[in-house]
Amino acid sequence: HRIRLSIVSLLMVEDEVEFKEMKVALNLTDGNLASHIKALEKADYIKVKKTFIGKKPNTKYAISAIGKKAFKQHLITL
Repeated sequence: HRIRLSIVSLLMVEDEVEFKEMKVALNLTDGNLASHIKALEKADYIKVKKTFIGKKPNTKYAISAIGKKAFKQHLITL
């Protein structure tokens, strides 16, 4: 799916990306982004880091080793 490819592409060039930053960069709604992130997380393509800044939750995402390998293989296939 093109949105999942966009998420992984973004994470390939950035060490970590916050949920809000990713939402703005990809022009997605909260729900749409969350559903695609859930699928990528289930496939172990991305890592999730949840923390709090004060009392506000902060979620950051990074590409996993499996995700990097899958992305590189996808590029080779293209």
